[in-house]
Amino acid sequence: MLQQNRELKKVLSRLDVFVLSVGAMLGWGWVVLSESWLTSAGSFGTILAFLIGGLLVTFVGLTYAELASAMPKVGGEHEYVHRAMGGKAAFLASWAITLGYVSVVAFEAVALPTVIEYIFPNYQVGYMWTIAGWDVYASWVLVGVAGSIFVIAINYFGLKPAAKIQVILTLSIILIGLMLVFGSAVGGEAANFEPLFVNGATGIMAVLIMVPFLFIGFDVIPQTAEEANIPARDIGKLLIFSVFCAIVFYILIAIGVASALDANALEVTQLATADAMSALFGSTFFGHLLVVGGVAGIMTSWNAFIIGGSRVMFAMAQSGMLPKWFGRLHPKYRTPSNAILFIGGLAVLSPLLGRPALVWFVDSGGPAIVIAYLMVAIAFLLLRKNEPAMERPYQSGRSSIVGWIALVLSIGFLIIYLPGMPAALTGPEWVIFVGWFLIGLYFFVQMSKGKYKENENEKTSDQAM
Repeated sequence: MLQQNRELKKVLSRLDVFVLSVGAMLGWGWVVLSESWLTSAGSFGTILAFLIGGLLVTFVGLTYAELASAMPKVGGEHEYVHRAMGGKAAFLASWAITLGYVSVVAFEAVALPTVIEYIFPNYQVGYMWTIAGWDVYASWVLVGVAGSIFVIAINYFGLKPAAKIQVILTLSIILIGLMLVFGSAVGGEAANFEPLFVNGATGIMAVLIMVPFLFIGFDVIPQTAEEANIPARDIGKLLIFSVFCAIVFYILIAIGVASALDANALEVTQLATADAMSALFGSTFFGHLLVVGGVAGIMTSWNAFIIGGSRVMFAMAQSGMLPKWFGRLHPKYRTPSNAILFIGGLAVLSPLLGRPALVWFVDSGGPAIVIAYLMVAIAFLLLRKNEPAMERPYQSGRSSIVGWIALVLSIGFLIIYLPGMPAALTGPEWVIFVGWFLIGLYFFVQMSKGKYKENENEKTSDQAM
């Protein structure tokens, strides 16, 4: 029996950390949701919604930036809440953010075959069953399964290779997005910006409720902080800078699409961002090229969230909150391999639910992530009060106002998911959300009994072969 080295490798550079966050936030929402933004709120209404939503996310991000630089440990929220409020609160925050990450990983496994369908329509063969009125085909499922296996593999065999792929894919997204922006500057029409506003405040709210989903990803930086080979202060700086870059990117995409397509074109488009690209450059080739950028976006957020989710589960297992199996580091690759396999396995299964699962995963994961954000804001305030002398390489202001604003905004985000609100959860979404927390309740009870707590003389070990 050889004792397992529990330390994660510090392999991430500044660029690696930055693209993990930005790639996670950009995803593929900018490809498929632009039509919804513009028809819901109008061109200026959409821009205003992103400015307001970006401000909200910035305050939440500032609490993370300070805590991530003060406690650059794997697990992020797990560490902050544990220090501020203890193990039980840390379990809730960690389990909630894990659902958020798992929901995005599962979402991407369904998104990949959905986007491929725009390039190769009607490629479905091998009818399997019908779910929520949508026919599931074997060929469609296999695309999602193949993507899942690819992402599992690159993460299983080391974080650095995964980070390198993240750099390439994120740069691809940015370059294709910039093509759209530059094309709109040359070939766009100012008249297409009409109507500037649609449905007033209601329209802006319709876009604003998408913000938590669109900006999920900056919190991946705290998850990998222990593996970042950079000064602690830079972790906070990179987190806030990545949020700023994502805000600018989304606004520029909205401007690009609005200038390329008038209101009539938006009403009939199937994929507004791709159609805008085709219109600006006068060829469907460029529309397909943009969809390739969407596929890159799927892979970047998929990759980032399997990294983040596996690190949270690893940290929970190390703290005695989950079975030790989840806390195993691969003896060669130094990755939380079992946690990666668990989350990846859920992704492999998710395409079996078909395209309707896209909405189910997004909506069930959203409130879970906001719960974690709320608890981080509380941890920020408690640590400012109870541990004023704690070293904070990156400090988010001298007062605690940032934490209070993040707290209020998080509560506001949670309210919109309640029954009767615009983003209220539906039946399947409640099943996923409640089901996940019922599983968590089982682990919570076992944790409270000390079932997963190692004694002083018993440490996780690898078998010597």
